[in-house]
This record gives sequence, C-alpha cells and structure tokens, in this order.
Amino acid sequence: MLTDTSLSRRNPALLILVLSLAPAIGLGIGRFVYSLVLPDMRDSLQWSYSAAGFMNTVNAAGYLLGALAAAGLGKRYGLFAVIQLGTVACIASLLLCGVTADFTLLSIARFVTGFGAAISFVAGGALAATIGLAHPERSSYLLSLFYAGPGIGILVSGLIAPFVLQGFGAGSWWIVWLVIGLVSVVMGLPLLRKLVDASEGTSRAAAPSMTIRPMWIFLVAYFMFGAGYIAYMTFMIAYVRDGGGSAVAQSAFWCLIGASSFASPWLWRGVLARGQSGRAMAIILGTNAVGAAMPLLGHSPLVLGVSAAVFGVSFFAVVAATTAFVRFNYPKETWPKAIAVVTIVFGIGQTLGPIAVGAISDATGSLTSALVVSAATLGVGAAMSMFQKPISSR
Repeated sequence: MLTDTSLSRRNPALLILVLSLAPAIGLGIGRFVYSLVLPDMRDSLQWSYSAAGFMNTVNAAGYLLGALAAAGLGKRYGLFAVIQLGTVACIASLLLCGVTADFTLLSIARFVTGFGAAISFVAGGALAATIGLAHPERSSYLLSLFYAGPGIGILVSGLIAPFVLQGFGAGSWWIVWLVIGLVSVVMGLPLLRKLVDASEGTSRAAAPSMTIRPMWIFLVAYFMFGAGYIAYMTFMIAYVRDGGGSAVAQSAFWCLIGASSFASPWLWRGVLARGQSGRAMAIILGTNAVGAAMPLLGHSPLVLGVSAAVFGVSFFAVVAATTAFVRFNYPKETWPKAIAVVTIVFGIGQTLGPIAVGAISDATGSLTSALVVSAATLGVGAAMSMFQKPISSR
C-alpha cells in the first residue's frame, strides 16, 4: 500500500521517477560506467579482452542470482525494502571498486553490483506495474518512466567519467569509481524516504501458479537481447577511443545513449500499449539491432551519433516491453515472479555474452567482430519475437 496517497494519486509519475533512481544507480551507473573506465583499466592493469569481459560476466552472474532471489525477498520484506537494500549494495560496491586493484576484489564488487541491481530492478518493476494498474489510461507511459531511469545513470556517468580520466591522466580509473560512487550516494537519498508501507509485498499467501511454457519464444528472444546488447554497451567506448575519439567524443556518445532513453516513454507508449504479443518486442528490439549495427559503417561522428541515439531510444524500451507483456498476460499476484523469470533469462544471456564476445575479440584482434556478433544476435531476437502470440489466446 502506498503511504503517500496524495503523491500516488495526484502525481504517480513523480513517484515512479523517484523509484527509477534505483535502476539509475544499479544499472545506468553500476553496470554501465564500467564501459567508460574499461579502456584505462585494461591498459593500467594489463587485462586481455577476455579478462575485461569477465568483469561484466561476473556482474551479470550477480544479476542472475539477484533475479532468482528477488521474488522471495520481495514477498518476505516488501518490494520497497528490497529496492532500498539493492541500491545500498550497489553504492557500496561502487566505492569498493575505487579502493582496490585486486582482480578478485574487483570481481566480488562487480558481483555485488549485479546482485543489488537485479533485486532492486525486479522489485521496482513490479511496484511500477502496480502503480500503473491504478491509472490504466496512463499505465504504459508510467511503466516507461521507470525503465527510462537507467538513462539518468548513463547520462550522469557520461558527464563525469571521461573528463575525470582526461583530467587525472592514465591510471585514474579508480578515481572515477570513487567520484561516481559519491554521486550515487547523493542520488540515492530520495529513496530513503518511506514511500511504500512496510507491509507491501509481504503477504505469505501462496501466489497463484503460473506457467512459462506459453512464453518460451518470448524468453528465448529476451535471452538473445541479453547476450547481444552487452557487447555494444561493454566495448563501444573502447571502439570510439580506438577510432580516435577524445574524452569529449566519448562523453557525447555515452550521454547521447542516456539522453535518448528519455524519449522512450513518449515514443513507444503506443507500441507498449499493444504489448499482449511479441510484436512490440520485435519492433523495439529490431530498432535496437539497427542501432547496434551502425558503427560497422565507420567511425564518423555522424554514424556514431545516430547509432547512440537509435540504440539509446530503444534499449530500455525492450525491457519495458517484457513487463508490459507480463502485465497483459499474467495476474497481478504473479507479476514479481513473472518479472523475475524474464530477468533470469536475460541474466543468463548477459552472463554468457561478455566473455564470449571478449574471447572472439581476442581471437580476431578486433572489436569489429564483437559488434557484428552483437547486432546479429539482437536481430535474431527481434525476428523470433514476431512469433510470440498472446498467452490468453492459446
């Protein structure tokens, strides 16, 4: 139950924007700032592409475990408490990355970031869907606002990391982690306010059973998204830098991804409102694949800029499409579990993606091959989505 009824009734958008700070920290910063510091960490710590990919793989493994645990934690402690817990874990792990160069400790920190991001993301998605249920005429728009949250984190890290690296010079990657960790502390402060009653999500009644078999095509397509998007988000800054991109160019590219995601709630609201089948996913994921493929045309600022904009405007909308699909096809009581299921499948994909693509890049000696694999995987996922029918029609 929402404790601030005036806020939830009069301005549910503001409430969801506050909730979106959790994925802004856990995903927009916690997961993706690594891409900005990766080139400097790789040079300073003498990592291979496989080692660099492993750091995102272990982060994704934490995300997978968090997705497995999220529904149970939400049922026991309440969805909002889980959001708070996950956000604190992410902030602590970001700060840890700034005080060690040990590969094992960095791996543990990245794992904790993934775990915290997953539990707060699953709980937040379920809570946002519940808020949207009270405003059916705006539910798709409100849901999109939550999933635009990570764009805030991407934008913030894009405005900070490249210039810290430029200002302090080679080997300053650890300073970025500390600075971005402190910024995350400030961003997380609004989540300390008690927005949701402590009893919310703590019902011990058995949840209705649900079957995932009717959505297996959708799940496989989402797995392909998880495996495909991560190569782009992990290695694109290195690709921009290798092409001669300065700190300004790297910042502009990253910020454009984040800023473009803010257009998602308005651009895709009509598509998401028809998310009963896999068609919405196919349209949005197909757009994402186009954005991922564009850097293959060259390093020109125009090509890279359009790529970032197209990828950014569709990236988190793919995730929103999964929650819309769950909302249309499953009863409310099963939403946390159903969202956890799709998040688990996504987590498996993004666990395998980074290290596989890193190995391919090591073998070929080029990041171009990583982008080819990324775009192709996303394209296959989009094509598969077209075959997913509404569950209610089966």
